[in-house]
Formats: sequence, C-alpha cells, structure tokens
Amino acid sequence: MSVYSMTGYASAQHSSARPSSEAESKSAPPSHLGLEIRSVNSRFLDLSFKLPEELRQYEPVLRELLVSRLKRGKVEVRAAVESNVPSSVVDPTPRLLQRLNAVQDNVKAWLPNAAPLSVADVMRLAAGELGAACDWSETILTLGRQALEELLSAREREGARLAAMLIERLGQIRALAALAVPLVPQLVAQQRQRFLDRWQEAMALTDGSTLPEAAQDRALTEATAFAIRIDVAEEITRIQSHLDEIERLIRHGGELGKRLDFLIQELHREANTLGSKSAALELTHISVDMKVLIEQMREQVQNIE
Repeated sequence: MSVYSMTGYASAQHSSARPSSEAESKSAPPSHLGLEIRSVNSRFLDLSFKLPEELRQYEPVLRELLVSRLKRGKVEVRAAVESNVPSSVVDPTPRLLQRLNAVQDNVKAWLPNAAPLSVADVMRLAAGELGAACDWSETILTLGRQALEELLSAREREGARLAAMLIERLGQIRALAALAVPLVPQLVAQQRQRFLDRWQEAMALTDGSTLPEAAQDRALTEATAFAIRIDVAEEITRIQSHLDEIERLIRHGGELGKRLDFLIQELHREANTLGSKSAALELTHISVDMKVLIEQMREQVQNIE
C-alpha cells in the first residue's frame, strides 16, 4: 500500500458546445463548469464547500464521494459556473421580464413601499435562471470523481516523497544509535575505576584500619547511583525498536499518520532521556543530533494521512 500525504490540489473542467445562433445563445444554459479540490493537513477529515447557489444542491453528493476515499485532511471544494454568452451581460428573455413585472406588481399591491427592481436585480435574476435551468447532476459527479482521482495521485506522489525522507532519517538515527552502543561499556568501566579510586581514598583516611561504616555506605551509594544514571542501554534498545516499527509502518503504507505521530513522540522521549542520563560528552552530542532528526521527522509526519 502507498503512503499518502494530506497535501494536494486537483481541478476538473467541463465545457459544452457553443451555441450555433444568437437565439440559442440567449436561451441556452451555462456552458462551462469548473471544480477544484485543495487539501492540507488536519487531525481529522474536515470538508468545506464553496459552491454557487445553482450548485448548492449537489453538496451532499460531493461530500459522500469525498468521505468514501479520504480519511484525514482539511479539504476545500470550489466550483464555478460560467455562461456561454460571449459577453458577461445576460440578456433577459421577454418571458422572464413579463414574469418579473407581474411579480413586482403583486408585491407592490401588498407592500406599496417596497423598492422596485433595478436593472442589476433583473440581470442577476436572469443569470440565476440560466444557471438553474441546467441539470449538472451527472456532470458535477463526473468532475468530482475526476478531480478526486487527480487529488489522490497528487497526495500519493507527495506521500512517496515524505516516506523516502523518513526512511533516510531513520537510517541516520540508526547510525547515531550504533555510535552510542560501544560507549556504554566504556562508561561502566570508567565508573568501576572511579569507585575503586573512591574506595582507596576512603581506606587511606583510616590509615589502614577498618573502614568506617559511614564511608563504606557512602562509596557504595555513589557507585550505585552513578551506575544507574549512566546505564542507557535500555534507552538505546527502545530507540532501535521504535525505529524498526516506524520503518515497518512506512513500508506497509495505508492510513498510518496517527500511529507514526505517536511513535515519533516515544522516540523523542527516549532520545531526550538518553541525553539527560549521559555521563559523557559524546553521548550528549548523539542525543542532540537524534532530537534534531526526530523533530524533522515530526514535521513531515504531520502531513501523512
């Protein structure tokens, strides 16, 4: 399965044949429909529609189409209808003007103070009637499917790029973890030597006599506490385990954004603990480099569906 980004853009257009005569041009329905879909990252699937009045009735159909294929992302759908009339001015038909005049007379009879229709009102109503006269149900669904497939392809291409980047970062973190592994026994050996030095110092204080119990307890306590503090083997093991699981999810594909986000958080926590328990400058540098790479991964994972 592929890895999908939540970022993408797609558009689809439909144009009918231009009218063959001026009479047809005045009475024909709009001839061009454009639809576009924009998508960005979001925790959930958030759909918004910006449709003209004559297309508002098709929103449920488009919503059902998108929900069937998309799982996450903030998705915006826009559509626009253009008239086939060469100029932007729609010529109202005599029948429409007659109807508007009758309606206006009826309104004025009941509401004498009502404002009369302006030329702009008439032109707007004429354009609306042309749009309403066209049945876009089949066309808009076809355009919706076409734009959705194009959007999915764009999200898949972006997802492949993100997956390749994440795999590259995983390899870099693995290399850092491999550098940290041999440092652990070195630190343990250093602690053993420090313990022996402390022990000899404590023995010297007694001039060779029996070691006071307080000095012995203190030396043992310091040695134990420091040994626990510098033991980062468990953190390194968990980091390697998280890296294996992240790579497995990426190569499997599908809907994995939320799981990756959780694993990235766990990975960052282990890298942070590695740095806080570090007793050597080398481990501190490794921890910082790991956290930089993990933060880069976190930013990209936010875009994965």
